[in-house]
Amino acid sequence: MNRIHVALTAACGLAILTGCGTAATPAATPSATESAHDHESHEHESPSARKTVEAAGPTPRLAFTYDGGVQVIDAKKGEKVAAFPLDGFTRLNQAGDGRRLLVTEGQGFRVLDMGAWTRPHGDHTHSNKTEPLLTDITFDGKEPGHAVTHGGRTALFYDGEGRIEWYDPTTLSDEKPHTHQVKLPQAHHGVAVFREDDSLIHTIGDEKSRNGLAIQDKEGKTIAQNTDCPGVHGEAAVKDAITVGCEDGLLIAKGNTITKVKSPDAYGRIGNQFGSPSSTVVLGDYKVDKDAELERPTRVTLTDTATGKLQLVDVKASYSFRSLGRGAKGEALVLGTDGTLRVIDPTSAKITAEIPVTKAWTEPVVWQEPRPTLFVQGEQVWVSEPAAKKLHSVDLASKKVDRSITVDQTPNELNGIAG
Repeated sequence: MNRIHVALTAACGLAILTGCGTAATPAATPSATESAHDHESHEHESPSARKTVEAAGPTPRLAFTYDGGVQVIDAKKGEKVAAFPLDGFTRLNQAGDGRRLLVTEGQGFRVLDMGAWTRPHGDHTHSNKTEPLLTDITFDGKEPGHAVTHGGRTALFYDGEGRIEWYDPTTLSDEKPHTHQVKLPQAHHGVAVFREDDSLIHTIGDEKSRNGLAIQDKEGKTIAQNTDCPGVHGEAAVKDAITVGCEDGLLIAKGNTITKVKSPDAYGRIGNQFGSPSSTVVLGDYKVDKDAELERPTRVTLTDTATGKLQLVDVKASYSFRSLGRGAKGEALVLGTDGTLRVIDPTSAKITAEIPVTKAWTEPVVWQEPRPTLFVQGEQVWVSEPAAKKLHSVDLASKKVDRSITVDQTPNELNGIAG
């Protein structure tokens, strides 16, 4: 189900490593007296027309999709900053520079400049902000799927072509960055991850099936592969390893070796995983009914990539693919359909906290439909509640919801920047 899962760092979001800032570009921020309505649909505005101002500190912003567009929220003030109308079902992914997001729109990815960023300057930092802008910068391809930032590159996977397009996220600006292409033998719903040594990890499959993982060196030569992974799906980066899920376990890519960890059940599907750079343990979902139209699992997996040990944790309620994540300290987070956010120690596999957040909810059968979604933004954990049109901020230190934001649209996908 989860076509795109970009994981962010604990500092900037969910599980995959990204930068937290980039060089300033000419741009501008709305004044405090201007209303959010005044900033709707800036998609035809020139980036250079936006005046940039220095902020007193980081300006974290959230973005959520809704039926009809995407909206940007000031995460501190709880106010709408901008809204951009869009047709059809859209998705949000990290662009990799800590400032911009990628909107999956039609046949490609479109850059959404969130308009806030912080950059280091000696022993201190400088923060800037401007108006958000849905830019004209696009990465075009048939059936855009997963977008993953890792190893200093952002890799876009086009399911309808079996093509990987990647760029250096530090080169993102008001102009489209130079991109590079990798063509795979067969088109399939897959994923690609670059590593710090310039090697590439990608899935193996075709339009009918997917069954494994391969590693290419920086010259493009395949140096390892493993095809013992039926239904390969998703990815996560943890300390020193990359994982992908299988219908009977998961694969771990470490160095030039790919190893298999088997599920305790003959059919034990791990389709979505969530990692943390501070932990060797990967959090995964877990389904055991191959024939279910929509299984509502109540267990998650914690797999230590250093030892290969897989543990099942009963979280007492079902959950969806959008209600899992990792905290800033590597905590495993699971939002249940009972409205409770459970915090799990990834090493002991013990539930350490249960935090009431939303009313009870039911996962819709159609995966594109809104449901409570979890997004980690630095130290904050955000949870959307579509039925109430709210975004809740959870403080893991106090183990309470510290504030809630009411929005004017029904939120679907949720993402953001640290600012």
